[in-house]
Amino acid sequence: MPEAEHLPPSDPPRLSWGWWLALGTVVLAAYAPTFGAGFIWDDQPGHVTRAELQSLDGLLRIWFEPGATQQYYPFLHSFFWLQHRLWGDAPAGYHLVNLLLHLGATALFVQLLRRLRVPGAPWAALLFAIHPVGVETVAWISEQKNTLSTVLFLAAALTYLRQRPSRGPTNYAIATGLFVLALLTKTVTATLPAVLLVIVWWRDGHIEWRREGRRLLPWFCLAALAAATTVHFERAYIGASGGAFSLSAWDRLAIATRAPWFYAGKLLWPAHLLFVYPRWEMPAPLGLTLAAGMGLISLLAGLFLLRTRARGPLAAALLFGGTLFPALGFFNVYPFLYSFVADHFQYLASLALFALAGAAVARLPSRVVVPTGLALVLPLALLSWRQTQPYRDVFSLYQHTLAGNPDCWMAHNNLAEAHAREGRYAEALPHLEHALRLRPDFPEALNNLGDTLTRLGRAREAVSPLERALVLQPRFAEARNHLGIALAALGRTDEALAAFREALRLRPRFATASFNLGLTLARAGRTAEALAEFQASARHAPGDAIAHLHVAIALTLLERLPEAMPNFERAVSLAPDSAEIHNHYARALGLAGRYEDAIHHGLRAVELNPGLADAHLNLARAYRQVGRPADSERHQREALRLGARP
Repeated sequence: MPEAEHLPPSDPPRLSWGWWLALGTVVLAAYAPTFGAGFIWDDQPGHVTRAELQSLDGLLRIWFEPGATQQYYPFLHSFFWLQHRLWGDAPAGYHLVNLLLHLGATALFVQLLRRLRVPGAPWAALLFAIHPVGVETVAWISEQKNTLSTVLFLAAALTYLRQRPSRGPTNYAIATGLFVLALLTKTVTATLPAVLLVIVWWRDGHIEWRREGRRLLPWFCLAALAAATTVHFERAYIGASGGAFSLSAWDRLAIATRAPWFYAGKLLWPAHLLFVYPRWEMPAPLGLTLAAGMGLISLLAGLFLLRTRARGPLAAALLFGGTLFPALGFFNVYPFLYSFVADHFQYLASLALFALAGAAVARLPSRVVVPTGLALVLPLALLSWRQTQPYRDVFSLYQHTLAGNPDCWMAHNNLAEAHAREGRYAEALPHLEHALRLRPDFPEALNNLGDTLTRLGRAREAVSPLERALVLQPRFAEARNHLGIALAALGRTDEALAAFREALRLRPRFATASFNLGLTLARAGRTAEALAEFQASARHAPGDAIAHLHVAIALTLLERLPEAMPNFERAVSLAPDSAEIHNHYARALGLAGRYEDAIHHGLRAVELNPGLADAHLNLARAYRQVGRPADSERHQREALRLGARP
């Protein structure tokens, strides 16, 4: 069992409530614009729990079904699952939690520094809390993986370093559990055992390998397993493979030597921060790579020679570079498709340089410490407040990105998706065409182009880009589904059915593909087969009101009204403001002879949509059956005026 650390006899005095209040006030002011912000990019459906995972069965799938979530981070997605139970699809709750996690990470950071007797810990924490480089992580809901994993990372480190002879085994077990949860939230935390070795060396001047090795070897094994799992998922489920990721050893070396300078530069001078930075051209210029590499070697050599006088700078450099290591180009990660650097990549790594900066401020003459610290903190807080503005909605974010990176084909594609979600397909089209001019072999944009053309009534033109997307990415289930929709619109029913079935083979619980398969079968008069697909869709997406509605309609057509009624009721409960659902339910209630109930739902349908001719016609029939001819005649006239067939 782990042995005790030789730690100082007690922790330093606690920080005053005034300091914590000042920290909270500054951070809340800097990030205030995020409270009114919405979802961006892969917040939905990539991270906020999608419909088919919102049940208890969905929670089990998060843990035990590879591919059920975008990445295998089951603790993260369980955390999102819990939040969805609390506030559903309301973005404000997720933004608040992300900010609280950021504050929690700040609190643990200052406690860790004070535990280690690092001077200037409060200043280091303030710099971390309000630096604009952190905005991307805090303002982007998807990056709860960053804030949550950092909280777990720091809690594990603090617990590990607090071991005492009397409670060493307990603390070690708790620290190991926290480390495992961190790995199950984001794999960058796999660097923790190496980080702890550097911290022990900095604190003690040496490492007792026998003792620390016994403690940390299991952690290194866990880290390696987590890293291998993530590499597999990046390749198999996210698409981090293929030509765009075929980087030579020289290219990877160029990224690894240039990226640390880029990140340190953004910390020192946080100007022109972007959601997506321009992707560096490869192969990189020889001179630039050699200069960056020699600069790193010279810096590390100088810090190594300085270690006998001060180990802190070398420790900070090792911690910064080591924590960045997973994002330095040695492993393929999906964002490398469009950029080799991102602000959120250095959220955890930046702690080391903030600790060094805080120590530097604390070593200034006492009369200038506070003025110097405030001169750093207040402008950074203002810059963070400004940097949060583009994150208020997806349109602002991508317009800001394109202003600084006009050739960002990913931003054009995502802006098109945002227009499509708003039903503005004509506005989406130019962005997709621009994205494909910049990157012709972009499967996601080809898929989106095909879907957009179909929705614009140009299904014949949609087939070609969808087929091209499938050549580039044969396991692209969503493109296969969209191809099925286009083929069905062209009357090529058998081909459409085959496309939907292939989409379901690729993604067996693909609720949308099941629904579209059912719809195509129903239109072909194969109602019994359609029912099975609608039921599968409703089973895999239990929160989808339209899926339950179509189960009910199919059962009604098959003259199984008693079975249909619970599905109508479920659909109404899920979408109480849907005129279409109320109208279909009213018609079925009329067929069942429940005319008063039919009138109730029919009236609700016309209240929600006065122009729904079919609802007026159903009301006319129901009123006729209960002996109210005047009301029946009134709704009959309105139905005919709106174009209903008598």
